[in-house]
Amino acid sequence: MTGLELSKAYYEAFGSSMIHNQFPEYEKYAAVGLVGEGSECLGFDDGLSEDHDFGPGFCIWLPEEIYRAMGSQMQQAYERLPKTFEGKTRMETLEGQGRVGVFNISDFYKKYIGCTSSPRTNVQWMMLPETSLATVTSGKVFTDPLGEFSAIRNDLLKFYPKDIFLKKLVARMAVMSQSGQYNYERCMKRGEFAAAYLACGEFVKAAVSAVYLLNRKYMPFYKWMFRGMDHLFYLKEVKGLLEQLVLLTDSAENTSRKVELIEAVCIGIRRELNRQEIVQGTDNFLQNHCYEVMKAIADEQIRQLPIIYDCK
Repeated sequence: MTGLELSKAYYEAFGSSMIHNQFPEYEKYAAVGLVGEGSECLGFDDGLSEDHDFGPGFCIWLPEEIYRAMGSQMQQAYERLPKTFEGKTRMETLEGQGRVGVFNISDFYKKYIGCTSSPRTNVQWMMLPETSLATVTSGKVFTDPLGEFSAIRNDLLKFYPKDIFLKKLVARMAVMSQSGQYNYERCMKRGEFAAAYLACGEFVKAAVSAVYLLNRKYMPFYKWMFRGMDHLFYLKEVKGLLEQLVLLTDSAENTSRKVELIEAVCIGIRRELNRQEIVQGTDNFLQNHCYEVMKAIADEQIRQLPIIYDCK
């Protein structure tokens, strides 16, 4: 049983009746599910995941006025539910406290994206890191009779507005060409192996993010970036190339092979940019396409930002 399945079964066994019997007048306001931090919210949990911040539990999200009126009482009722279910006992670290239980909808979203609802402007969207959006749109909502929690969630799941998507993509292209296509080999030729290692890391992070962006999916926390690529539709081959790149040591004898892998990744990205009609040219040096993409951004405030800028 996965963490998400455990959460839903625990809610159905105990949570649903708790809400219905103890808070019948508030049942219509309560959204329930499991969303947020933790591998179980991404569906990536395994036996190793169970040693911390794992076990039976679920989230209850209430509108602000209902939370003020009844949140404390509902949290107390939640804490009286059985601690063990299906042989699993929830194990929480200090850092992992507060991932399940009763929440104010506005506060829940503010914790992860800094605002109480979906962003209203391009600047607000620009300031939201992919990983934060991946976290707050992870997991599953089991029930939401009012629909307030899901309305915000569904807005976020629509992905970045076009101008923000393009700007973030440009930033990834710029970093990929700067760190991988330009600086990596130069560092190796100078014998600056530590710098080359860092350049390769910057390239890999930017390339993985570009793949997620081109799939219109938010990239998760770095620990799960590669795992999540298995669930993407486009550019599946890039994961294998990047894994080869990461696993090769930065030594003189590996330089040419790593340069080849970097170029192969960039070629794959460029071809996908062509296929999606984001760029027209066939130059494999990604930097040379950045200004073409920038010109397609309608919002002048976003278009005037430096090509490499992004809050990440």
